[in-house]
Amino acid sequence: MTAFDPAPESDAATQRWQAGTDTFGRVYNVALGVTSPTAYTEIATLADCSPNAAKKHLERLAEMGIVRADVDSRPAQYERNDGYLEWQDTSRIADELTTDEIIDRVATLEAERAAYEDQFGTTDPTRVSVFDDDHDDHAVHERMTAISEWQGIIRDIRLYELARQLAENDGHLLPA
Repeated sequence: MTAFDPAPESDAATQRWQAGTDTFGRVYNVALGVTSPTAYTEIATLADCSPNAAKKHLERLAEMGIVRADVDSRPAQYERNDGYLEWQDTSRIADELTTDEIIDRVATLEAERAAYEDQFGTTDPTRVSVFDDDHDDHAVHERMTAISEWQGIIRDIRLYELARQLAENDGHLLPA
């Protein structure tokens, strides 16, 4: 391979993948990328481990709430638990920011959300069609980008609100 080849040789990539990560770490990393139910045998292939090792670690990740398991399917299937990832984001925000900083951030996000609501004349981004005004590809792309950002802002408001509750209630969502 030369310095200008578009992709590294697969053996080198595999060696790098295995060098710094144990089997559990590889299964964990693959599981976080799985967005639809996937057989543990396929996850084993992606994590470069045996099916039995992948299943053992996936069961552990399911017990921890990191993945969701469908053990009734044959073979058993797993997918990441998006709620777990949101909880991680919320906890990180609560740890890194003060309550006042979180409240300021929510106010900024709410102003951005209101601007999108005014721009599109609705409070629900799923009700907006990217093809409403014209069929100019540039305009369609701009509307798609705006709607995506708007949905991200709505998600962030939810995360920051949860983080505020955690920060105000000593790590709990409800007052103890």
